[in-house]
Amino acid sequence: AKVSALSGGERNRLLLARLFTRPANVLVLDEPTNDLDIETLELLESLLQEYSGTLFLVSHDRAFLDNVVTQVIAFEGAGKLVEYVGGYADWQRIKQPQASEPRREKVAPAGIKSRAKPAIERAKLSYKETRELESLPSRIQALEDEQRAISEQLSDAGLYQSQAEKVARLRERFAETEEELMAGLARWEALEARQSASAG
Repeated sequence: AKVSALSGGERNRLLLARLFTRPANVLVLDEPTNDLDIETLELLESLLQEYSGTLFLVSHDRAFLDNVVTQVIAFEGAGKLVEYVGGYADWQRIKQPQASEPRREKVAPAGIKSRAKPAIERAKLSYKETRELESLPSRIQALEDEQRAISEQLSDAGLYQSQAEKVARLRERFAETEEELMAGLARWEALEARQSASAG
């Protein structure tokens, strides 16, 4: 199936599949559970639980954090980061006794926050971003077509015997198109999410 024909959830699953087929010893994920259906969320949880590298994860999904993380790095104010062993619930249990102590920090009025936040969340796409969003499906399709053509060439056993340099160039280009494709899919997802948020 062509990527341009996939739904948002299907594209998320494709991104996850591509992410976990590439070797990496560090993963950085920002709100990975946004727009995932339950099946894909459970798949992501199991993949991350099996992942042997280092994972930096930002999420508002507390259950997801408890199921995946083994340490919490919390912002304690004044630029101070503190590391806690365990998941989100463990961190909350540790922090609760401290929460009853009187706070000396100044807290901004709630009205200021509530006015500023929607402006960020509902920021409409610029003209340039709208054009970029419109062009991404065809760009992704072109990259997929190029990958298919390279794969066909690389499937020729004779090529490896007679043209080793060409094989190396093709493999290098395939890796480049893979990176471009991943970046394009991620950008498409981000722009669509912003467009949906501004429409809602």
